Amino acid sequence: MALLAAVAAVAISCGTLTRTVVAPPGIPGATFVGSAACADCHEEIVRDFRFASHANLTARGVNAVEVGCEGCHGPGSLHNDAGGGRDNILNPKKDPTTCYQCHLATRAAFNAPYHHPVPEGHMECGQCHDPHKGSAIRGGGTALLSQNEACLECHSAQRGPYVFEHEAMRDGCTTCHHPHGSVNAKLLTQRNAALCSRCHFQEQRGGQILIGGVDHSTLLSVGTCWSAGCHEAVHGSQVSSSLRY
Repeated sequence: MALLAAVAAVAISCGTLTRTVVAPPGIPGATFVGSAACADCHEEIVRDFRFASHANLTARGVNAVEVGCEGCHGPGSLHNDAGGGRDNILNPKKDPTTCYQCHLATRAAFNAPYHHPVPEGHMECGQCHDPHKGSAIRGGGTALLSQNEACLECHSAQRGPYVFEHEAMRDGCTTCHHPHGSVNAKLLTQRNAALCSRCHFQEQRGGQILIGGVDHSTLLSVGTCWSAGCHEAVHGSQVSSSLRY
């Protein structure tokens, strides 16, 4: 009978909801105290969090005791009563499990053959993302160039400046790369010349395949645009406007 009641409760709760429900993480023996208590020690973080994109996830009213900070860090009563500590609160920066509760697609991407080594513990979400401030992407301001900052902190060789830049860099690294994981090497969104063709229009004329006014009919069969030895300086070049070197 108890099992039937439990099954019925699950069916009702799932069948009657029209939105995604994510339960905040739990800490044995701890209760929610509200974000105001966090501000006693983490004043600057709580202040900036009001303008963070993650602040939109804060529960208010009768649904919860303002599950803001505790929505990711777990109930904070033990942490608050102890005056701090590392073992009585959750730190999503060290363990992405809490992030995965909402970011399901990201968790799936990390299972792709090529991915940033977050599952292996060699990277942390916090190296690229700041959930407490702004858009949650480090360096992700409104300027186009600043959107690349999170990537360029590690991939400094691609930073430039270049005499001849690849304009795609202005649009952001994610124009060509899946930042979390991909089935393609180098986290590319597509594995071959089709990636370049998204911006570089191909025209077929008289048996020729023209790209940028140049006949590529025999070149396309050699390899991808960057692996065939033609445009290997895909991020930018100091000497070639065709990004050849």
